[in-house]
Amino acid sequence: MFRGYSLRQREVVNIATAERLGFISDVEINDKTGNIEAIIVPKHGWLLKRLFGGGELIITWTAIEVVGEDLILVRLFFNSDTNRLQEN
Repeated sequence: MFRGYSLRQREVVNIATAERLGFISDVEINDKTGNIEAIIVPKHGWLLKRLFGGGELIITWTAIEVVGEDLILVRLFFNSDTNRLQEN
């Protein structure tokens, strides 16, 4: 078991592309169940993107493969039609 604040210290890696996505900045929690729904990772160049929109990568809990001590492994694929990372 882990606490929500301990997730912020973990790096997120996409195992589909072996890309380091960054560190968790926040989590989305379902207010009725208390379950974590998604993790939020700032995109590269987050300051400019945050100022002009689109600065966060929201990864749903179902995309998470493994939660380890130091990092979190997720499986996301690049969709060339939408130009975005998404679940399979």
